[in-house]
Amino acid sequence: MRQRYRVVDLFCGAGGFSRGFAEEGFEIVLGVDNMRPVAEAFRLNFPHAKVLVEDVKLLHGEDIESLVGEVDVVIGGPPCEPFTSANPKRREDPLERLYTDPVGRLVLDFIRIVGDLRPKIFVMENVPALAEGPLKEALRKEFARVGYDNIYFNLLLAEDYGTPSHRLRLFISNIKLRPKRSRRRVVVIEAIGDLPPPTSIHDIPNHEYVPLSPRKERRIRRLRWGEALIRYMGAEGKVYYNYVRLHPYRLAPTVMGSSRFIHPFEDRMLTVREQARLMGFPDHHVFYGGRDLQYDEVGEAVPVPLARAIAKEVRRFLEKGVER
Repeated sequence: MRQRYRVVDLFCGAGGFSRGFAEEGFEIVLGVDNMRPVAEAFRLNFPHAKVLVEDVKLLHGEDIESLVGEVDVVIGGPPCEPFTSANPKRREDPLERLYTDPVGRLVLDFIRIVGDLRPKIFVMENVPALAEGPLKEALRKEFARVGYDNIYFNLLLAEDYGTPSHRLRLFISNIKLRPKRSRRRVVVIEAIGDLPPPTSIHDIPNHEYVPLSPRKERRIRRLRWGEALIRYMGAEGKVYYNYVRLHPYRLAPTVMGSSRFIHPFEDRMLTVREQARLMGFPDHHVFYGGRDLQYDEVGEAVPVPLARAIAKEVRRFLEKGVER
């Protein structure tokens, strides 16, 4: 029988990262999130796990240990807004994003709790810009301060592991993460093509029609594959697009919390469930709260196929023994 390694998920959201680990046989013992509806989504998906609705800044390792005992693995994705180039208001100085921005400092709280718990393996997810310029060396120093002298900056593409959307993410860990890639990439229509129309009678959660104004519906009708209703400027002049009509035979663009997509063949927005399919979520994984919050829960998650590929690597290292 496979050993059930115990996992704590900080900044757990609705549980994409945990879902991948659960599908690889890990025991999810605790999720932490400071938003009650999001924490409730995690609770619905992992009913055997403890859930803390708590600000991580106020949380200490002893609080976690008193609740769930020793853990083998700590995972989590602190908020990326202070670091991502999609945020036109991010601080110009990279070190200020980590040490001065109150949201950016949550990365340091993740490191602090890892130091408290001393897990065999930790994996922290964020945008690649978290290691931009002097940040990489700063993070090395912070992890060394809590007892992890060797850390690795693993850049992974979600589409290499069966996710039907593009996503490049940084995973900082105390092991090298080199998961085996999938042989082929999954395109949009493969991911969503078998779902019934959202207006039909079905028992698929989070698959409800999204109303549109008549004006927006008229504009959507004119969109061809790959075209977008909205363009906006991120940091350093980079242009981003929203309300994109998806190309059915290609990958979807990166799914973010703010992302809204147009169906390839129908003049409507994708449902929350369809966007969850683009992130590799199984249909039994539910999202809770208002519709916009549900979209956030999907877009802010680690794609499940990528999370599962990472979990396989973590299990491999645990089974052969890991040196800190």
